[in-house]
Amino acid sequence: MAEEKRNKNKSFILRVDADTMNAIEKWAADEFRSTNGQLQWIIAEALRKSGRLPKKKKHAGSSTGHGPEE
Repeated sequence: MAEEKRNKNKSFILRVDADTMNAIEKWAADEFRSTNGQLQWIIAEALRKSGRLPKKKKHAGSSTGHGPEE
């Protein structure tokens, strides 16, 4: 249980048909991302666009002072 608290990423098995996987792998290569990174980005974008992605909490003093705050 303590291990799960330290690691905020959860692993799971995902079954995807070959054509979809090939498309994701090509897209990832085009974006210079790993396949895993591309899948994480696709999921995060879909959640953000649908308004279902919880906003990250801002910590005091975490701003770098560069660019707009998200």
